[in-house]
Amino acid sequence: MGLYNNRIVVKVGTSTLTNDAGKSDLRTTDRLACVLSDIQNMGYEVVLVSSGAIAVGRNKLNMTAKPDSMRMKQAAAAVGQCSLMYLYDKFFGDYDKTVAQILLNADDIEEEEKKENLINTFNALLEMGVIPIVNENDSVSYKEIESEDRLFGDNDMLSAVVAVLCRAKHLVIFSDIDGFYDHDPRLYPNAQLIDQIDTIDDSVYALAGGAGSRRGTGGMRTKLQAASLATSQGTNTIVTNGKRPEVLYDIVKGGRAGTLFPGKSDSFSNIL
Repeated sequence: MGLYNNRIVVKVGTSTLTNDAGKSDLRTTDRLACVLSDIQNMGYEVVLVSSGAIAVGRNKLNMTAKPDSMRMKQAAAAVGQCSLMYLYDKFFGDYDKTVAQILLNADDIEEEEKKENLINTFNALLEMGVIPIVNENDSVSYKEIESEDRLFGDNDMLSAVVAVLCRAKHLVIFSDIDGFYDHDPRLYPNAQLIDQIDTIDDSVYALAGGAGSRRGTGGMRTKLQAASLATSQGTNTIVTNGKRPEVLYDIVKGGRAGTLFPGKSDSFSNIL
Protein backbone atom coordinates (compact mmCIF):
# COMPACT_ATOMS: atom_id res chain seq x y z
CA MET A 1 0.00 0.00 0.00
CA GLY A 2 1.24 3.46 -0.87
CA LEU A 3 0.71 6.86 0.69
CA TYR A 4 -2.12 9.29 0.01
CA ASN A 5 -0.40 12.24 -1.65
CA ASN A 6 -3.31 14.56 -0.81
CA ARG A 7 -3.50 13.57 2.85
CA ILE A 8 -1.86 15.82 5.46
CA VAL A 9 -1.63 15.51 9.25
CA VAL A 10 -1.06 18.73 11.20
CA LYS A 11 -0.04 18.71 14.85
CA VAL A 12 -0.59 21.77 17.00
CA GLY A 13 0.70 22.05 20.56
CA THR A 14 -0.29 23.83 23.72
CA SER A 15 2.29 26.58 23.13
CA THR A 16 0.55 27.45 19.85
CA LEU A 17 -2.99 27.34 21.19
CA THR A 18 -2.28 29.51 24.23
CA ASN A 19 -0.77 32.95 24.71
CA ASP A 20 1.98 34.05 27.08
CA ALA A 21 -0.55 34.35 29.90
CA GLY A 22 -1.60 30.72 29.38
CA LYS A 23 -5.03 31.67 28.04
CA SER A 24 -6.54 30.43 24.79
CA ASP A 25 -5.05 32.21 21.76
CA LEU A 26 -8.29 32.72 19.85
CA ARG A 27 -6.72 34.57 16.93
CA THR A 28 -4.24 31.80 16.19
CA THR A 29 -6.92 29.12 16.59
CA ASP A 30 -9.18 30.99 14.16
CA ARG A 31 -6.38 31.39 11.60
CA LEU A 32 -5.50 27.72 11.93
CA ALA A 33 -9.10 26.71 11.27
CA CYS A 34 -9.25 29.08 8.29
CA VAL A 35 -6.08 27.75 6.67
CA LEU A 36 -6.93 24.09 7.23
CA SER A 37 -10.42 24.65 5.84
CA ASP A 38 -8.99 26.42 2.81
CA ILE A 39 -6.47 23.64 2.21
CA GLN A 40 -9.27 21.10 2.33
CA ASN A 41 -11.10 23.20 -0.25
CA MET A 42 -8.00 22.82 -2.45
CA GLY A 43 -8.54 19.04 -2.49
CA TYR A 44 -6.51 17.88 0.50
CA GLU A 45 -7.70 15.54 3.25
CA VAL A 46 -6.79 17.06 6.62
CA VAL A 47 -6.28 15.52 10.06
CA LEU A 48 -5.55 17.78 13.05
CA VAL A 49 -3.73 16.39 16.10
CA SER A 50 -4.25 18.84 18.93
CA SER A 51 -2.81 19.18 22.42
CA GLY A 52 -4.08 21.72 24.92
CA ALA A 53 -6.83 19.98 26.89
CA ILE A 54 -5.14 20.21 30.30
CA ALA A 55 -4.08 23.84 29.77
CA VAL A 56 -7.54 24.90 28.59
CA GLY A 57 -9.18 22.95 31.43
CA ARG A 58 -6.91 24.57 33.97
CA ASN A 59 -8.11 28.00 32.81
CA LYS A 60 -11.74 26.91 32.74
CA LEU A 61 -11.43 25.66 36.32
CA ASN A 62 -9.58 28.81 37.43
CA MET A 63 -6.57 26.85 38.65
CA THR A 64 -3.79 29.21 39.66
CA ALA A 65 -1.04 26.67 38.94
CA LYS A 66 -0.50 23.59 36.84
CA PRO A 67 -2.21 20.59 38.44
CA ASP A 68 0.33 18.18 39.91
CA SER A 69 -1.79 15.23 41.02
CA MET A 70 -3.04 12.65 38.54
CA ARG A 71 -6.71 13.10 39.44
CA MET A 72 -6.53 16.87 38.97
CA LYS A 73 -4.70 16.53 35.65
CA GLN A 74 -7.35 14.14 34.42
CA ALA A 75 -10.13 16.39 35.69
CA ALA A 76 -8.57 19.35 33.87
CA ALA A 77 -8.23 17.23 30.72
CA ALA A 78 -11.89 16.22 30.85
CA VAL A 79 -13.10 19.81 31.19
CA GLY A 80 -10.52 21.19 28.77
CA GLN A 81 -11.23 18.68 26.00
CA CYS A 82 -14.87 19.76 26.01
CA SER A 83 -13.92 23.44 25.79
CA LEU A 84 -11.26 22.78 23.15
CA MET A 85 -13.69 20.93 20.89
CA TYR A 86 -16.25 23.69 21.39
CA LEU A 87 -13.72 26.21 20.08
CA TYR A 88 -12.76 24.02 17.14
CA ASP A 89 -16.39 23.32 16.27
CA LYS A 90 -17.13 27.05 16.34
CA PHE A 91 -14.13 28.20 14.31
CA PHE A 92 -14.27 25.42 11.72
CA GLY A 93 -18.04 25.89 11.53
CA ASP A 94 -17.45 29.52 10.55
CA TYR A 95 -15.73 28.13 7.43
CA ASP A 96 -18.51 25.61 6.77
CA LYS A 97 -16.50 22.60 7.93
CA THR A 98 -17.53 19.62 10.04
CA VAL A 99 -15.11 18.28 12.64
CA ALA A 100 -15.00 15.01 14.57
CA GLN A 101 -13.32 14.12 17.85
CA ILE A 102 -11.06 11.06 18.15
CA LEU A 103 -9.46 10.33 21.53
CA LEU A 104 -6.78 7.65 21.62
CA ASN A 105 -4.86 5.60 24.11
CA ALA A 106 -2.23 2.90 23.70
CA ASP A 107 -4.74 0.03 23.50
CA ASP A 108 -6.25 1.54 20.36
CA ILE A 109 -2.93 1.06 18.57
CA GLU A 110 -1.60 -2.09 20.20
CA GLU A 111 -4.72 -4.25 19.75
CA GLU A 112 -5.07 -5.24 16.11
CA GLU A 113 -8.88 -5.19 15.96
CA LYS A 114 -9.09 -1.75 17.58
CA LYS A 115 -6.38 -0.43 15.27
CA GLU A 116 -8.21 -1.69 12.19
CA ASN A 117 -11.45 -0.10 13.36
CA LEU A 118 -9.59 3.15 14.01
CA ILE A 119 -8.12 3.18 10.50
CA ASN A 120 -11.57 2.53 9.05
CA THR A 121 -12.99 5.43 11.07
CA PHE A 122 -10.31 7.82 9.83
CA ASN A 123 -10.88 6.78 6.23
CA ALA A 124 -14.65 7.09 6.50
CA LEU A 125 -14.45 10.58 8.02
CA LEU A 126 -11.94 11.80 5.44
CA GLU A 127 -13.98 10.39 2.57
CA MET A 128 -16.97 12.37 3.85
CA GLY A 129 -15.00 15.61 4.03
CA VAL A 130 -14.89 15.68 7.83
CA ILE A 131 -11.77 16.99 9.61
CA PRO A 132 -10.84 14.58 12.43
CA ILE A 133 -9.38 16.25 15.53
CA VAL A 134 -7.23 13.83 17.52
CA ASN A 135 -5.91 13.94 21.07
CA GLU A 136 -4.74 11.51 23.71
CA ASN A 137 -7.51 10.32 26.00
CA ASP A 138 -5.93 11.89 29.07
CA SER A 139 -9.12 11.97 31.14
CA VAL A 140 -9.19 8.15 31.42
CA SER A 141 -5.69 6.95 30.50
CA TYR A 142 -3.04 7.84 33.05
CA LYS A 143 -0.28 6.27 30.96
CA GLU A 144 -0.24 9.03 28.39
CA ILE A 145 0.13 11.79 30.98
CA GLU A 146 3.16 10.72 32.96
CA SER A 147 3.64 6.94 33.05
CA GLU A 148 6.92 5.37 31.95
CA ASP A 149 4.78 3.00 29.83
CA ARG A 150 3.62 5.79 27.52
CA LEU A 151 3.29 4.72 23.91
CA PHE A 152 3.08 8.21 22.44
CA GLY A 153 5.29 10.15 24.86
CA ASP A 154 3.46 13.30 23.86
CA ASN A 155 1.39 14.50 20.93
CA ASP A 156 4.42 14.87 18.65
CA MET A 157 4.73 11.09 18.58
CA LEU A 158 0.95 10.73 18.49
CA SER A 159 0.88 12.81 15.31
CA ALA A 160 3.46 10.52 13.70
CA VAL A 161 1.42 7.46 14.69
CA VAL A 162 -1.68 9.06 13.16
CA ALA A 163 0.25 9.93 9.98
CA VAL A 164 1.33 6.29 9.67
CA LEU A 165 -2.18 4.98 10.35
CA CYS A 166 -3.66 7.35 7.76
CA ARG A 167 -0.80 6.78 5.28
CA ALA A 168 -0.40 10.55 4.95
CA LYS A 169 2.22 11.97 2.60
CA HIS A 170 2.83 15.01 4.81
CA LEU A 171 3.12 15.55 8.55
CA VAL A 172 3.46 19.13 9.78
CA ILE A 173 4.45 19.58 13.42
CA PHE A 174 3.86 23.11 14.65
CA SER A 175 6.33 24.36 17.24
CA ASP A 176 6.85 27.62 19.14
CA ILE A 177 9.97 28.35 17.05
CA ASP A 178 10.58 28.39 13.29
CA GLY A 179 12.11 24.92 13.00
CA PHE A 180 15.18 22.93 13.99
CA TYR A 181 18.28 25.01 14.76
CA ASP A 182 21.94 24.17 15.19
CA HIS A 183 21.62 25.67 18.71
CA ASP A 184 18.69 26.66 20.91
CA PRO A 185 17.65 30.07 19.47
CA ARG A 186 16.23 31.10 22.83
CA LEU A 187 19.72 30.86 24.32
CA TYR A 188 21.95 31.59 21.31
CA PRO A 189 20.95 34.65 19.22
CA ASN A 190 23.20 33.55 16.35
CA ALA A 191 21.64 30.10 16.03
CA GLN A 192 21.00 29.06 12.43
CA LEU A 193 17.85 27.37 11.14
CA ILE A 194 18.54 24.05 9.39
CA ASP A 195 16.44 23.86 6.22
CA GLN A 196 16.62 20.10 5.74
CA ILE A 197 17.78 17.06 7.70
CA ASP A 198 18.06 13.85 5.70
CA THR A 199 19.29 11.55 8.47
CA ILE A 200 18.29 11.67 12.14
CA ASP A 201 21.31 10.34 13.99
CA ASP A 202 22.99 10.85 17.36
CA SER A 203 24.59 14.11 16.25
CA VAL A 204 21.15 15.54 15.42
CA TYR A 205 19.69 14.38 18.73
CA ALA A 206 22.61 16.06 20.50
CA LEU A 207 21.41 19.40 19.11
CA ALA A 208 17.84 18.86 20.27
CA GLY A 209 18.21 19.97 23.88
CA GLY A 210 15.53 19.39 26.51
CA ALA A 211 11.86 20.16 26.96
CA GLY A 212 9.87 22.81 25.15
CA SER A 213 8.08 25.87 26.50
CA ARG A 214 6.71 26.15 30.00
CA ARG A 215 3.17 25.52 28.70
CA GLY A 216 3.92 22.50 26.50
CA THR A 217 5.47 19.12 27.30
CA GLY A 218 7.38 18.49 24.08
CA GLY A 219 10.72 19.79 22.94
CA MET A 220 12.74 19.19 19.78
CA ARG A 221 13.78 15.72 20.91
CA THR A 222 10.19 14.46 20.78
CA LYS A 223 9.78 16.06 17.37
CA LEU A 224 12.86 14.21 16.14
CA GLN A 225 11.44 10.95 17.44
CA ALA A 226 8.18 11.65 15.65
CA ALA A 227 9.99 12.58 12.43
CA SER A 228 12.05 9.40 12.65
CA LEU A 229 8.93 7.24 12.76
CA ALA A 230 7.04 9.14 10.07
CA THR A 231 9.91 9.42 7.60
CA SER A 232 10.66 5.71 7.93
CA GLN A 233 7.23 5.16 6.35
CA GLY A 234 7.79 7.67 3.55
CA THR A 235 5.99 10.61 5.16
CA ASN A 236 7.61 14.00 4.66
CA THR A 237 7.80 15.69 8.06
CA ILE A 238 8.08 19.45 8.55
CA VAL A 239 8.70 21.27 11.83
CA THR A 240 7.73 24.93 11.66
CA ASN A 241 6.20 27.80 13.66
CA GLY A 242 2.57 27.31 14.68
CA LYS A 243 1.91 31.01 15.14
CA ARG A 244 2.07 31.30 11.34
CA PRO A 245 -0.33 28.62 10.05
CA GLU A 246 -0.30 30.30 6.63
CA VAL A 247 2.99 28.49 5.89
CA LEU A 248 0.85 25.43 5.17
CA TYR A 249 0.04 26.96 1.77
CA ASP A 250 3.73 26.90 0.88
CA ILE A 251 4.15 23.37 2.19
CA VAL A 252 1.33 21.82 0.17
CA LYS A 253 2.66 23.54 -2.96
CA GLY A 254 6.09 21.99 -2.43
CA GLY A 255 7.72 25.09 -0.99
CA ARG A 256 9.93 25.37 2.06
CA ALA A 257 9.00 26.37 5.59
CA GLY A 258 10.84 25.49 8.76
CA THR A 259 12.85 22.26 8.69
CA LEU A 260 12.06 19.41 6.29
CA PHE A 261 12.73 15.77 7.15
CA PRO A 262 12.15 13.98 3.81
CA GLY A 263 10.35 10.65 3.77
CA LYS A 264 12.78 7.85 3.05
CA SER A 265 10.65 6.15 0.41
CA ASP A 266 7.18 6.02 -1.04
CA SER A 267 6.62 2.50 0.26
CA PHE A 268 4.47 1.86 3.31
CA SER A 269 4.82 -1.05 5.72
CA ASN A 270 2.65 -1.91 8.69
CA ILE A 271 5.05 -1.26 11.58
CA LEU A 272 2.55 -0.30 14.27
